[in-house]
Amino acid sequence: MLPFARRLRRSQTEAEARLWHRLRNRQLGGWKFRRQVPVDRFVADFLCEDARLIVELDGGQHAERLAEDAERTAVLEACGYRVARYWNPEIFDNIDGVLEDILAHLEKR
Repeated sequence: MLPFARRLRRSQTEAEARLWHRLRNRQLGGWKFRRQVPVDRFVADFLCEDARLIVELDGGQHAERLAEDAERTAVLEACGYRVARYWNPEIFDNIDGVLEDILAHLEKR
């Protein structure tokens, strides 16, 4: 699983790159995030271990994969994480709003 996660880090999407630019180095409220982290049988897009929060970005292909995404969320939640999902267009059109929402999730921990 780790080699797959490393490959995902090297081939991140534009939306992932934009969000990572704003999450890395504790830029969001001092919270530490990691990207493309193996959790159970999945690789979480972004993970804040201290808050037990996973942030997932969904592209257009996820509109046809709602059942699979629901199962993925259930498995991640069973591992003790809360999952916040955002559509890629939200990153491009309203990244500040997404960051505010993520910060609200972090502060609810």
